[in-house]
Amino acid sequence: MAKTESIFTLSHQDARCRARTGVMRLPHGDVRTPAFMPVGTNATVKAMTKDWLREIGFEIILANTYHLYLRPGAETIRKAGGLHGFSGWDRNFLTDSGGYQVFSLSSFRKITREGVRFRSHIDGSAHFLTPESVVGVQAAFSSDVQMQLDVCTGHGTEWKKAREALMLTDDWARRAKKAWLETDDEYDGKLFAIVQGNFYHDLRKESAERAIELDTPGIAIGGLSVGEPPEVYAEFLASTAALLPAGKPRYVMGIGTPDYILDAVANGIDVFDCVLPTRNARNGSLFTRDGPIAIKKERYAADFGPVDPECGCRVCREYSRAYLRHLYKNDEILSSMLASYHNLAFLHGMIREAREAIERDEFDSYRKAFLARFAGRGAE
Repeated sequence: MAKTESIFTLSHQDARCRARTGVMRLPHGDVRTPAFMPVGTNATVKAMTKDWLREIGFEIILANTYHLYLRPGAETIRKAGGLHGFSGWDRNFLTDSGGYQVFSLSSFRKITREGVRFRSHIDGSAHFLTPESVVGVQAAFSSDVQMQLDVCTGHGTEWKKAREALMLTDDWARRAKKAWLETDDEYDGKLFAIVQGNFYHDLRKESAERAIELDTPGIAIGGLSVGEPPEVYAEFLASTAALLPAGKPRYVMGIGTPDYILDAVANGIDVFDCVLPTRNARNGSLFTRDGPIAIKKERYAADFGPVDPECGCRVCREYSRAYLRHLYKNDEILSSMLASYHNLAFLHGMIREAREAIERDEFDSYRKAFLARFAGRGAE
């Protein structure tokens, strides 16, 4: 597949809302959308094996450029055959650019027009990333989807600073595209531009127009879930998504709860990721149809039923709440493994149901019914 060839096919648009189904054609197989991507920061989804991820049905996972660039390094991964050869995962990898990690390490970095200077959180060593070098690192990873280096700003940033970040992101996107087009023909990964603009509608519109003009295979919405209130998040997700073209996949970074995911789907978003399902699992919070449960609670000590009676995953088929509580209370490694499996399987099942509802033009009613039940009890 040529680098600039279209990778997205729209399958069905819900007749009652903007939710849609489609297919992303990527180097390591098709990805049915909407799709949730588990986060594998260090080329592994914490507490999960690649075989379990395949068993659940995931077609793409996320890995983190910043962390893998620092350790074990791009050259080691390249020699191993990219992320696929290194990890053994034979489906798709999306890699972020590291921009968000640099943003979150604000006391250790300096942004210039040329790129970003920062110090490693591991050993304090100095590093310099440019839009071009980030493309090269992700190409060495053999990323199926790679993100441009961008400048993320937090909630409350003043308009002038937000526009400076937008313009720098746009300049870096153009440099990244040039570098991406010049990568070796054997590398067929796809570049996504990122929309920034903070929480200003005029800046979001300008950034979206610049990203569309760049004509990358897909477009991501950045700068959300950075400390803003939920209603502000919802407002800017909806308004920004409405600006994006129908013929390209749309990606929102960093959302992983059922309400945020289904809100994104309702706005026509195709792909999303978050560490939350596995992070919460390690802390003993498990998804159920009636809301998340805290498995450490005494009420589950003699509860020999499954985590969720309506979930068909291997954990719900083979283990009880009482046993999972026992594992968690005794700090057993298996606790994190089984809880992570269940939470990811739960979300994957929800997304599958959402796709089916969209195909029937019933997504809005599905979403309302799912969330009404999920929020009925709330977290324990």
